[in-house]
Amino acid sequence: MATLNERIKKFYNTSTPLWLNTWGEHMHHGYYGKDGKTKKGDKEAQIDLLNELIEWADIKNPKYILDAGCGVGGSARFLAKKYHAQVLGLTLSEIQAENAKQFNIDAGLREKIKIRVQDMLTLTPKDGPFDLIWALESAEHVPHKEGLSNIFYSLLIPEGKCLVATWCINKPYDELNKSEKKLISHIENLYHIPPMICMAEYQVCFEHSGFKNIKIEEWSNAVAPFWDALIRSALKWKSITGLLRSGMTTIKGAWAMQFMKKGFKKGLIQFVVIQAQK
Repeated sequence: MATLNERIKKFYNTSTPLWLNTWGEHMHHGYYGKDGKTKKGDKEAQIDLLNELIEWADIKNPKYILDAGCGVGGSARFLAKKYHAQVLGLTLSEIQAENAKQFNIDAGLREKIKIRVQDMLTLTPKDGPFDLIWALESAEHVPHKEGLSNIFYSLLIPEGKCLVATWCINKPYDELNKSEKKLISHIENLYHIPPMICMAEYQVCFEHSGFKNIKIEEWSNAVAPFWDALIRSALKWKSITGLLRSGMTTIKGAWAMQFMKKGFKKGLIQFVVIQAQK
């Protein structure tokens, strides 16, 4: 049986070409205002999410950044340009890494950004230290959340910041009812996510790791419209034909979008942002 990392790698190896063809280099939600009602283009909303995260976390002038779960490097390039910073990006997908490296060359950022195919849980302090650790919609794939926060803490300079944006459940798993557990199981299985935790459990993980000035907020309403945009894009003929070519793993991921939308609507799935300082 394939390991979790092998399943995640296969999912992104097969789905990334379709995403790039439809959406481009940013592989994350968009931001549609705090209430989710601001009308804007979906790709504009994706850039707005980056700017909102930066402002919310009060990120000043980092010079060495870790993008943990970098996809094809959209955030890495955004941060490298904005701060004239050096960035290390990690992904489990060789396809994402290859695309990221080419995008970096095209953007004139080959010397600024390094991309590795590597599990973020295998990082050691010698890989740092970093001024900023950025993990945008990647921590949900990591099975050991406190282990991850421990690693992030060890990689930061004193006063360095960690910014995580991730999917959560709205309460501890044991408090979910039978139907809620069934919905969460669909999402976890189809998106290759280990058991999800709630916002309060993330708070405990970061506290135990030694972080200070921890700030956590839920931004579900702000990003929820992006799931409608994803579903609309999947129904376009170009996307349908690309989806069929990409294989069953990607088709199952597309099928899971309905469960994510339902989870957001019920308040069961939350989009949570975390800022913590060493």
